[in-house]
Amino acid sequence: MMPVATAIPQFDLTRQYQQLQAVFTPITQAVLAGGGYIGGTAVAQFEQAFAEYVGVPHCISCNSGTDALYLALRALGITAGDEVITPAFSFIATAEAISLTGATPVFVDVEPDTFNLNLDQVVQRLTAKTKAVLPVHLFGRPVDMTALHQLAQARGLAIIEDCAQATGSHWQGQPVGTWGTLGCFSFYPTKNLGAMGDGGAVTTHDPQLAQRLREIKNHGQRERYNSVTVGINSRLDALQAAWLTAKLDYLPQWLSQRRALADNYQKLLANIPGLTLPQDCPGHSWNQYTITLQSNHINRDDLRPKLQQAGIGTAVYYPVPLPLQPVYEFLQYDKATIPQSFALSQRVLSLPLFPELTPAEQQQVAGTVRRMLGG
Repeated sequence: MMPVATAIPQFDLTRQYQQLQAVFTPITQAVLAGGGYIGGTAVAQFEQAFAEYVGVPHCISCNSGTDALYLALRALGITAGDEVITPAFSFIATAEAISLTGATPVFVDVEPDTFNLNLDQVVQRLTAKTKAVLPVHLFGRPVDMTALHQLAQARGLAIIEDCAQATGSHWQGQPVGTWGTLGCFSFYPTKNLGAMGDGGAVTTHDPQLAQRLREIKNHGQRERYNSVTVGINSRLDALQAAWLTAKLDYLPQWLSQRRALADNYQKLLANIPGLTLPQDCPGHSWNQYTITLQSNHINRDDLRPKLQQAGIGTAVYYPVPLPLQPVYEFLQYDKATIPQSFALSQRVLSLPLFPELTPAEQQQVAGTVRRMLGG
């Protein structure tokens, strides 16, 4: 049977644009007419606005969330011979940034209910070479930053928060990106605050780290034509910055809509045999709504094409844990060392969730899932 067109996509960027087209048009025209396409006022305004939103004195914008992670690691002086502990269940960028500095990613398993790194395993994997912990607030659910902060302080470790999927998330009332030494954000279009292209930022309380970040992201230059270190070219362009500044005003509303949709899914999908719903907590921003299918009931890879045939889009984050990727074969992990991450990679499925998803569409998604799982 040929697949049918997806009537309810897993994510739809066009709806947001249609709602804000009248806002974006004059902003775009003003930037284009001004002729300042790299840096300048638009970028400075966004950095100030985002720093205020997160609650830090310094925001350093850059080309992408991946660059944000790399810049943060470089600013801390992490290099070959160092180790950075990070979860096995995440996107490749999390580990890739560590490897690009020459350091070694040390993978720990995750908790099956939160999808976030297991702090007991962090303690077990510490060595004299460990310089930092890089937690990921996966799918918008914040890591237990109270416990991790205490651990890092006791061991003299830096914390680099991967907030790519968690703009607007809080732990115990404090925004992510403010707990660690550095916070790294992505503005990839599908994120809670998404650009119309790539974009990223690093947040920090430390003015010296902020200065070093600005140097590294701009060819190592402290001032024009005066490079003090080997840097890269990682800039957020003026159009993206202007659009992001405008979108920032709508972010609280979008986060509220995400939470309402997640709350409704929790009710609509309750008590279905073989289905585990994602764990909620205060401060969860719900970048994804990710269910876990128990293997003894139904196979995820059987359910997904059936949903596609019903016109419902889904996504799998992530089908291969990081240490099992071919690029990290040399580290000699196997699935027995990361049982929870491996199990999740075979069982998780992300359902449609974005602020513009309608109640009727959500009812259709939930009803179809319930019917197919015999609930």
